[in-house]
Amino acid sequence: MFARLALENGEIFYGEGFGASGSCEGEVIFNTAMTGYQEILTDPSNCGQILAMTYPLIGNYGINPADFESRQPFLRGFVVREVCSHPSNWRATETLPAYLKRNNILALSGIDTRALTRIIRQSGTMRGVISTEDVDDRELIERAGSALTISGQNLLNEVTTPANYTIEGEGPRIVVLDLGLKQSIITNLSKAGYEVVVVPAMTTAEEILALNPGGMLLSNGPGDPKDAKQPLETVKKLIGKLPLFGICLGHQILALALGADTYKLKFGHRGANQPVKDLESTKVQITAQNHGYVIDEKTLTGLDITVTHRNLHDWTVEGIRHNTLPIFSVQYHPEAFPSSSGSPHIFQRFLSLMKA
Repeated sequence: MFARLALENGEIFYGEGFGASGSCEGEVIFNTAMTGYQEILTDPSNCGQILAMTYPLIGNYGINPADFESRQPFLRGFVVREVCSHPSNWRATETLPAYLKRNNILALSGIDTRALTRIIRQSGTMRGVISTEDVDDRELIERAGSALTISGQNLLNEVTTPANYTIEGEGPRIVVLDLGLKQSIITNLSKAGYEVVVVPAMTTAEEILALNPGGMLLSNGPGDPKDAKQPLETVKKLIGKLPLFGICLGHQILALALGADTYKLKFGHRGANQPVKDLESTKVQITAQNHGYVIDEKTLTGLDITVTHRNLHDWTVEGIRHNTLPIFSVQYHPEAFPSSSGSPHIFQRFLSLMKA
């Protein structure tokens, strides 16, 4: 079926629709990963966004239940150069088009994703509309311009768990504040020996302390960290009472709670090829990332915080630790390690901090 992507700057891309039909709106972003489209599709951090893949062929190994990162895809729309409708993989249980249709996700193929990526890189992320409807191009552009921005939306309620649940383990108990939690984070925590209690994003500090945990992890998630007002208040009350560890959005919320500030990147870091330098070990890791906001390093001055990791593309802050309190965080995803020198040791590091 015929479909279009309209951007708020007036650009229109014409292609072939697959998945669901109708219209969807969101912030248009791109991801540079060459594999892992299923994990990317089900990463709750993409909530509120239309995602374009820069790798040209998507869907060639199908969809299988073992690789989901969450209970459903939360992104608004999906854009690819070429979609594969006949996958070849013994693990596949359905095709990508069938999966997107079943989950009511609009998708677009057959456009020049290189041109789209260049526009976003030059102009920054912008709002867009994917539509299979028979409407005028000018109307779609106007709809793109009036779509909600990422900042100001309450996306956490869409992605968080509705109720507490526990994954048994023999080690110390850790509470995970679910801001848009990926399943692979739970997997790594279990491998490290934790007893994991996952709680909704709006859980209060008093409710968390009542669970008698040895520490708390703030997960990844979507949107502007400044919109996460309840989690921010919760973290402020827990500083000095529990060891705290943050990943991605959780990293940004920890920084805000400690008195720092954050800002939005021009087009974000999204892909499996982001080089990050550990300033303490001097090692460089190739990391997976999916975020549009970062810590403003200038605002860390005087907060007794050390920058531990940097992104080697733009030198932004990728990790921090408090100099006196048991608090540290990373911007990248240590649970998703595309290279052999990945970062599962980060989870062991937090376990050692909790035991200490």
